[in-house]
Amino acid sequence: MKILIVGNGGREHALLWKLRQDAPDARFFITHGNGGTDALATAIPIDPRDTQALAGWAEQNAVDLTVVGPEAPLAAGLADAFTRRGLAVFGPSRAATQIEASKAYAKRLMQRAGVPTAGYATFTDLAAAEAYIRERGAPIVVKASGLAAGKGAVVCDDVDSALAAVRAMLADAVFGEAGREVVVEEKMDGEEASVFALTDGENALLLLPAQDHKRVGEGDTGPNTGGMGAYAPASIVDGATVQRIRDEIFTPILAALREEGHPFRGLLYAGLMITAEGPKVIEFNARFGDPETQAVLPLLESSLLEPMLAIARGETIAGATLTWRPGAALTTVLAAAGYPGAYEKGKEIRIPAWVDGAEGTIVFHAGTRREDGRLVTWGGRVLAVTGIGRTLAEAAERSRAAAAAIEFEGKHYRRDIGWRELERSA
Repeated sequence: MKILIVGNGGREHALLWKLRQDAPDARFFITHGNGGTDALATAIPIDPRDTQALAGWAEQNAVDLTVVGPEAPLAAGLADAFTRRGLAVFGPSRAATQIEASKAYAKRLMQRAGVPTAGYATFTDLAAAEAYIRERGAPIVVKASGLAAGKGAVVCDDVDSALAAVRAMLADAVFGEAGREVVVEEKMDGEEASVFALTDGENALLLLPAQDHKRVGEGDTGPNTGGMGAYAPASIVDGATVQRIRDEIFTPILAALREEGHPFRGLLYAGLMITAEGPKVIEFNARFGDPETQAVLPLLESSLLEPMLAIARGETIAGATLTWRPGAALTTVLAAAGYPGAYEKGKEIRIPAWVDGAEGTIVFHAGTRREDGRLVTWGGRVLAVTGIGRTLAEAAERSRAAAAAIEFEGKHYRRDIGWRELERSA
């Protein structure tokens, strides 16, 4: 079997790691790759957004399954290009990916389907957006409607900061095309959680609930990032809440997408706020989350490949189940100096031998590459260090010990990932 992974970050390393366990005799390929995937898969020098070139390569090389990691290739129509050639691809169509690529579209779809979410309005006109913010007051949330690498949502505690955020998007184009339309919505109170669902367009196979940490600073302070760490499972999503998420969120939104003529086949990610009234959707993503994937997949005992392959081939996953190992996992992201702003590349990384072989510790590479025999930084989020333990406290201890031992110039990371859960379980 030949399997192609599209993308080259920490999420893709985790997908590769898990799929190699499920199919140890398969040949693996990855677009570009990184310093951690080099030994696991053959790197393909094709841009993931070059949909025709990548589909042509997969057809020529008789690839049996392609798994798409990032959102940008999906929004560019990569799954459509593969489907037209009769190739099995795990990832939604360009039309279905609009649920992530356009927050305005997603909000309208949720409203029509009766999916619980924050009240909102959308704008392309600055004056109208400013008037709405002044009328509604703060706290309030301003979001770029398009793809902004997880950094397009600004939580504003006062009207002036909300006005500055909407001006930055609509007038100053800080997010480019992604910010040409903005969503302004009420700020929901509660605690966030991430729930992934493998779906064939009708049936949803839910993975363990996780919690991401978006803010760059400890205590959830500073600007949003692509994610500074995550843990799983998140106890705030108990069994009854999981059932509500299935019944009130996944089932109606999948039905709405089918009614639109865009059935969603792939991984649908619900970013949730667990409020006093129950779970409400902050946003949907059309792919695995990063870094939640690095915390969730190490706990999955059963095959990920089997349901992925069924979905990619257009088959049903009705009746499928997943099994999980007991315990918890916690991922700490090591970032480059300056991230989530501008950062330098090429800083040498030193990973002690004991870290690579430590019990219950996995180092997933994100922004790394090998140059002249050295492992160096090549992105804002450099490594994702996952600890696995019988308890979250044990997982956290393992993750943080390894994170502290790894060295590169300018390294920064949060030492409090999972702090709410750890306080609850103390």
